Amino acid sequence: MHVRPLAGAAILLALTILPAFAGGGDEYHIKTVDNAPAPKEVQEPIRKLLADRCVQLLDAKNNLLAEVWFRKDVPVNATEAQINNGLTYAEVPESTLFGVIRFPKQITDYRKQKIPAGVYTLRLAIQPMDGDHMGTAPYSEFLLLSPAADDKTPDTMEAKKLHEMSSKAPVSGGHPGVLLLFPGKSTAATPRLEKKEENHWVLFLLLDAKANGKKAVLPVGLTLIGVSSSA
Repeated sequence: MHVRPLAGAAILLALTILPAFAGGGDEYHIKTVDNAPAPKEVQEPIRKLLADRCVQLLDAKNNLLAEVWFRKDVPVNATEAQINNGLTYAEVPESTLFGVIRFPKQITDYRKQKIPAGVYTLRLAIQPMDGDHMGTAPYSEFLLLSPAADDKTPDTMEAKKLHEMSSKAPVSGGHPGVLLLFPGKSTAATPRLEKKEENHWVLFLLLDAKANGKKAVLPVGLTLIGVSSSA
């Protein structure tokens, strides 16, 4: 991968608890686990792109709520100037695979849909700018959840196909499962969980990226807990 600063020879072994509490609350926290291969449900072409390291989300009683495995590097379309100025989601092609997530028990996504326990791929999607979606979220970028067994290759795809694949997930609302992305700008080197407005708990971290063979860094803010006020 590398979820910075976890790369390099100085990677801590086994369970590394990160300073994840933020926003004056202690409802949730994160930790990273090394030597943790992605779940067996993940298709091999996708599995080989993932780091053997996951970020876990836990509640105040240390109950595991989610585990996320990110790509070793995210492919982006960016100029040298864009890399120097700092990458954003705008440089990432829609439907790009970011990683996979496992829920050990049912969770609620950003649309307040019930997502059953299981393993799902995470791909970038842009919210349509139409009357059905305007004002439903503070930002327009999301990661869509698709059943890992149905997502065969890491290649990008048409947005419509991604939505159809995500809609096949056993979601209570019949809509693609979605997790909101916050802008990752100003993300620090150490992954952290931050409590934002309206009780959004966001995982901020830096992912390694590649732009035409050049190394880069993509700041990410993934909402793990939080729902739309209009859902």
